Amino acid sequence: MTERPLFPDTPVDAFLFDMDGTILTSILATERVWTRWARHHGIDVNTFLPTIHGIRAIETIRRQNLPGVDPEAEARWLTEQELADTDGIAPVPGALAFLHSLPPDRWAVVTSAPRDLALRRIAVAGLPLPDVLVTADDVTRGKPAPDCFELGARRLGVDPRRCVVFEDAPAGIAAGKAAGAQVVVITHTHQHPVDTPFTAVPGYEHLRTAARADGTMSLVEIA
Repeated sequence: MTERPLFPDTPVDAFLFDMDGTILTSILATERVWTRWARHHGIDVNTFLPTIHGIRAIETIRRQNLPGVDPEAEARWLTEQELADTDGIAPVPGALAFLHSLPPDRWAVVTSAPRDLALRRIAVAGLPLPDVLVTADDVTRGKPAPDCFELGARRLGVDPRRCVVFEDAPAGIAAGKAAGAQVVVITHTHQHPVDTPFTAVPGYEHLRTAARADGTMSLVEIA
């Protein structure tokens, strides 16, 4: 067994986790709801679905430029449907143990989902509720803007440049990079090999943290 520090030159103060596809898998439920919405509006489902992940619903709706559509009302409908559809939601491998291993004041969940939906999915997946939860309701600019990760770091009282962001979607990866954080890409829900310059791991089963003498942490991969 060997241990490899993933960011040996970067002291880490905290970890910022995206939710859907990163600590839990909800892709089946999400795509069921969005498929119904897309068909109702005459949108090609196969082309549309790959564009929804990691982005706030209201911004996805606005991008469609649908005449006579109220994006806020549509986003509320989508949230209601997603709150009701929890079939298939489960933790990403190793996420439960990894989150429980972290000090409560050293991690946050930063998601593009509304708060009610985030709370629902975290509970259904059986994951611990973080002390700091940043949702779509907390920012005016969603991912790929860095605002949400910057806010998560600020609420933890740390610099985002001394954080590790865990993400799975291109918009979230870009947001983490823009915030100046180190980025780890979780590939558990990806159906194809991930082409990314960032560290990529399937889940959390081979990750652990180690305390440094200065009070910061390091992230270690066990092989």
